[in-house]
Amino acid sequence: MEKKSPIITADIIIELEDKGIVLIKRKNPPVGWALPGGFLDYGESLEDCAIREAKEETSLDVELKGQFHTYSTLDRDPRWHTVTTVFIATSSGAPKASTDASEIGVFKRGKIPKDLVFDHNNILEDYFKAKDKGEF
Repeated sequence: MEKKSPIITADIIIELEDKGIVLIKRKNPPVGWALPGGFLDYGESLEDCAIREAKEETSLDVELKGQFHTYSTLDRDPRWHTVTTVFIATSSGAPKASTDASEIGVFKRGKIPKDLVFDHNNILEDYFKAKDKGEF
């Protein structure tokens, strides 16, 4: 019997100065707006993965503020069983869509697209609740 393991990913909530949250529009299925993020490489830390994925997808250099939460519901990714650790990061400058991103946007709360892919709507809902409570 072959043992299966979930795929590990990192996602990043990038706070861009006072302008809002950076989201990418994915080129590859599932297509749609999402937090920047991607697959952990063998030999790479989750923190390094988050920084690398942010740079690859947004062209931004980020500074991690810290780890937010880990999400592992079985239906969070329609392709596979994935487990993601979400980081909160800050950056400045002008983001540019790159690699897996066809578009990029900076969105204030209340203006974030409602149809985010994966479970990113839930992640951002948790993020704003925590922010309202002053948890970071």
